This record gives sequence, structure tokens and C-alpha cells, in this order.
Amino acid sequence: MKAIQFTEYGGPEVLELVDIAHPEPGENQVVVKINAIGVNYADTARREGQYVTDVPLPHVPGSEVAGVIQKTGPGVTRFKEGDRVVTLLGGKHATGYAQYTIADERGLIPVPEGVDDNHAAAIPLQGLSAYHVIKTMGRLEQGESILVHAAAGGVGLFAVQLAKIFGAGSIIAAASTNEKRDLALEAGADVTVDYTKDGWEKEVLQATDNKGVDIALEMVGGDIFHQTLDCLAAFGRLVYYGTASRKQPSFNPARLMAENKSVIGFFLPQIMKKPQLFQQSLQEILQYIEDGKIKLEIGGVFPLEEAADVHRKLQGRQTKGKLILTP
Repeated sequence: MKAIQFTEYGGPEVLELVDIAHPEPGENQVVVKINAIGVNYADTARREGQYVTDVPLPHVPGSEVAGVIQKTGPGVTRFKEGDRVVTLLGGKHATGYAQYTIADERGLIPVPEGVDDNHAAAIPLQGLSAYHVIKTMGRLEQGESILVHAAAGGVGLFAVQLAKIFGAGSIIAAASTNEKRDLALEAGADVTVDYTKDGWEKEVLQATDNKGVDIALEMVGGDIFHQTLDCLAAFGRLVYYGTASRKQPSFNPARLMAENKSVIGFFLPQIMKKPQLFQQSLQEILQYIEDGKIKLEIGGVFPLEEAADVHRKLQGRQTKGKLILTP
């Protein structure tokens, strides 16, 4: 079968279209014929050797897939051949940028009839990340204010809409262009700021009557991390879940003490170790989409062989919404 693989770390050019062995399911596993693949910053971090955990070589990137079960292995009881499913892959068998993949039955979620494969593949990583950075880690309470960085991106657009559903009092969306900020407003943001401009944090404070935000979702790193800390209210929580700038921030924890502020790390694979957390939340998100409470922005659908170009677009801030590859 065809797959995208890299044998060394580096830029998008290291991604190659190759032939690899067709997978066979083991105990409690299924083979999924992939129809849609979600593209994420985590994929680019793995490609560059900058991911949170080690990435062995050679490596087939990709973790979000939607498709149809082609074959079931021994012990599979909840699903059968022909079922439409979406899953977040993990472990050494994960091969997302491919025509077929192995998936554990415990991680499979049925795709509702009203949701197509492209939209289903846009949900697991970014939808679950947005859900859990707000609810599980950020512990949003009714009426609290929230700052969402990269608010026109995959996680950001989810976060804006979920924050509204969860009862946020004020949603401040940070994005780099007028088009992206307009998109965040359409998704439900109350205020937008351009975080590429000097002094943007002062606009956030003005929007909160100088109190600051209760929760900030930060995935840029570098100077943005420190500026975001300045935006936190007393008892505020900054949830750190990525470093898109590739500039790791460092800070003095004493900065947190005077106003009881918190910095909280988030890594989705830890959520995936708790099926009771991710299964319920993924089903909840799928229901929101089927009910029309969440609208997904698909920023583009591209053939698998164009994976390198898609990575360039993503890292060049040339996109909005979710990028999808199709085998």
C-alpha cells in the first residue's frame, strides 16, 4: 500500500511517498481503510524531531483518520467489517498517512450518519485537545473569560465554539490576519486581537476591564508565552499545549505566586490512556457537530502525495481551519 514516510528528520522535503506492507490485525485490532487524514502541527514536530516524545525512524506520520473497517482481528466484538469509524492512532503501529492502518478497538468511535469522513477526521486530535484544554485542564467555570491563541486554526476554532457551549462569559480570540479574526468572530468570539502586533496583551486587559482572563490557551511559545502570562487574572490558568514557534519559553515560577496564577501542561496521549475520558468527550463532540452546534472549517483537501506541500502551508501560516489528506 502507499504511505508517506520519512527516514530522517528535517523539513517537508523529507516526506516521501513509498510502498509499505499492508497491515494485518492482531488481538482486539482492526484494519481501517482510510478515507480521510487530519494534518496537525504534531505531525510537523515529529518530522523535525521536535516532538514531546521520541519518534523512531523510519516513521509514517499521522494520527487522525476516518474510514471503513476492512478487517477485524480476534477478540473484536463492538465493530464489524464495513462500519464507518474515526480514531486517534497511537503506538508503534500508528500509520496515519497511508491507505490502510491498524487501530485498537478501544479507540474506535462510530461516525454518525450526518458527518462525512473529512469532517470526522478533523475531530479527534484538535477536537479532543480543545475539549480537554478547556474543560479538564483549564476547568472553565460558568461565566469565566478565556483567551484562545491561533483562534482560526483547527484547535482554535474548536476551542472558541466549545468555550461558548461550556458557558464562557467572554471569549477573546487571538489571530494574525483580519480574515482569521473575522472567522473567529463568526465562530462565537466576543473580541479579537492581533498577537503579531506589539502591545496586543494590553488590548486583552482592556477587554477584561484590566482584570485579565481566567483561562488562556497557549500553543505558540517564545515571547507569546510571557505576554500571555501577563494577561492572566488572579487565580488564572494558562494551559500550555504546544510550541508552534519552535521557541521554548522559560520563566521564573515566582511570577505566579503573587496572584495565585497557574501554568498547566497538556499532552493528549495522556488523555488517550483514560478511555472513560476520551470516548465520552469524542462522542459528545460528534453529537455537537451532528446537531449543528459546532461548525468545522475545512481549510483544504489534498491528495496524500502532496503531504510535503501541505506541511509547508501549515507551517507558513497560509491556512485556516483543518487540512485533510486523502489516500
